[in-house]
Amino acid sequence: MKQKLVGFLALFASTGTLLCCALPVLLVSLGMAAVVVSAVSVFPWLVPLSQHKEWLFLGAGLLIGLNFWLVYRSRSPVVCDVETGASACETAGRWSRIVLWLSAGIFVAGISMAYLALPIVRALGR
Repeated sequence: MKQKLVGFLALFASTGTLLCCALPVLLVSLGMAAVVVSAVSVFPWLVPLSQHKEWLFLGAGLLIGLNFWLVYRSRSPVVCDVETGASACETAGRWSRIVLWLSAGIFVAGISMAYLALPIVRALGR
């Protein structure tokens, strides 16, 4: 149960990094600033989210790191129901790893947009 909760929180936090930083920078880079303005007017919670992006990235990074540790380093035995068989546990584990790597990819995209691409876009705009 703890591993499922950490996995869900990691995916949620990494999606937050995508929404606050990666997508707006990408859209502005492609010349779609009006889309970003429309999104901020429809979703006003994006502004405070992007104002506290350091905490957002720190929390997301910690949760994703903890999830990697739980999935790959933890030696706790996996409890499977005898009736469902081992194939159900293998399928669930495979999907868990897919979602974990997807979360890590979203996190890397968000952090690279926020701390690499955004300063370049700002410098070019001056």
